[in-house]
Amino acid sequence: MSNKILVALFAAALAVLTLSTNAFASDENLADFHAEMGGCESCHADGEPSADGEYEFEQCQSCHGTLAEMDDNHAPHDGMLMCADCHAPHDMNVGDVPTCDSCHDDGRSAQ
Repeated sequence: MSNKILVALFAAALAVLTLSTNAFASDENLADFHAEMGGCESCHADGEPSADGEYEFEQCQSCHGTLAEMDDNHAPHDGMLMCADCHAPHDMNVGDVPTCDSCHDDGRSAQ
């Protein structure tokens, strides 16, 4: 198996654990955490942000799966949002969970 595939599989497994348990919550920035797995190119084409964020969204899905494949908090947003709409990779730390009330004013909260 190539190193790229192994890294992607490891990253996906780690992401599932992180999203499901917050067991890896830390002071490490999400962008820095992802950069450790391959530099800025692990999320950005040629290390530069795309104009519309679509490339980065595809990169998220290649490791973490589509929103439709995720839990009940993510699936309803499939086709409407991109990961970075809620998870600000350069502003959030590993294990941070965005709250639903940043968009919804009906008292929902991420569990």
